[in-house]
Amino acid sequence: MHICVLGQGYVGLPLALRAAEAGHTVTGYEPDGRRCAQLAAGSSYIEDIDSTRLQDLLRSGAYRPTDDPEDLKGFDFAVITVPTPLTDRVPDLGCVREAARELAVWLEPGATVVLESTTHPGTTRDVLIPLLETGSGLTAGRDFHVGFSPERIDPGNPVWRLENTPKIVAGLTEACLSQVKAFYDTVTDATVPASGLEEAELAKVFENTYRHVNIALVNELSRMAHTLGVDVWHTLELAATKPFGFTKFLPGPGVGGHCLPIDPVYLSHHVKTRHGQTFRLIELAQDINDSQPDYVVRRLQDALSRRFCRSVHGARVLALGAAYKPGTADARQSPAVEVIDRLREMGADVTVVDPYLPDGGSREIPFEAADNDVCVADFDAVVLLTSHAEFDLTRVASEAAYVLDTRGVMATAPRVERL
Repeated sequence: MHICVLGQGYVGLPLALRAAEAGHTVTGYEPDGRRCAQLAAGSSYIEDIDSTRLQDLLRSGAYRPTDDPEDLKGFDFAVITVPTPLTDRVPDLGCVREAARELAVWLEPGATVVLESTTHPGTTRDVLIPLLETGSGLTAGRDFHVGFSPERIDPGNPVWRLENTPKIVAGLTEACLSQVKAFYDTVTDATVPASGLEEAELAKVFENTYRHVNIALVNELSRMAHTLGVDVWHTLELAATKPFGFTKFLPGPGVGGHCLPIDPVYLSHHVKTRHGQTFRLIELAQDINDSQPDYVVRRLQDALSRRFCRSVHGARVLALGAAYKPGTADARQSPAVEVIDRLREMGADVTVVDPYLPDGGSREIPFEAADNDVCVADFDAVVLLTSHAEFDLTRVASEAAYVLDTRGVMATAPRVERL
């Protein structure tokens, strides 16, 4: 089949290459000309995608990147994997709408369109399908197939990848579901059929809402434990020995990535605007997790005052990590970046070390990072924000004047405090 994947980011590129390896002819549509040129040159900007793998598929002709929407012509199966961000704290489906309009021009009878972008229940039925029908003059479920299959990409995860993570699939009709399932059966080990589009859409946002709420719970617990003088990290280890009814979550500087800070908002905003109801747990979790970077800064500020009788203003601070999770350069919505920005706004001289950060920073991190060989002793304080394996934390603990470990990975010591 001729497969078109719209969006060649953390979700779209792995899917496009996997489909090419499965024997399909794949067009990877990426409207960002700079990114498209990089892919065409055989250079991957996604850590989980090796450039050699990309180059092999380019040479074989099974995969071709393009920024020209006319190259979508003649597709048998199209997958929309475009961003669904927040704009002014409101869900923005602009990219989904644009992708639908571009596909509608080339939509032919018998073709299939699937949405993978995370969104609120009803998007496929109420937003995607009308645009496809209006632009093509065809009728969904009769002339062409439509489905939803939520992405479950976890950047930097060496165990759970696209092919071995169960894939939820849904269709407008039984025939649509059959087409969607048939394609994903070629690229994943297991598919999980859903009874309807809305159930699949809700399952995705709930998966991330579950994590979001539980992280907020342990973030608030860590604050209360600090007030009480109790070691929250040991407390969580003790609780985790219960073999039933408990799942261990860990506190940190906040939540990051495209999913957790954004996806639950799609659900709560949709429920409020469409039905006038408040999803109170989501909104409370959002408040707690959004305020966590400020809490980290306050803890660092208190430590500098208590230990050295000095303020954050003018202090030299070494920030270890800028990505939102270890083993990746992904800094989308990273709480580490928020902590760094807040410290600089308060007058701190912050040096950032992140082995995954490209030279000169990135669109999310517009500042340069130092190399890993900085002299730790030159700083008034160190704040560990991302626990990259490349950091020599033993050396940091022995050389630093003070360390605030926001990830709970360093052993407690006179000069090391965990969040």
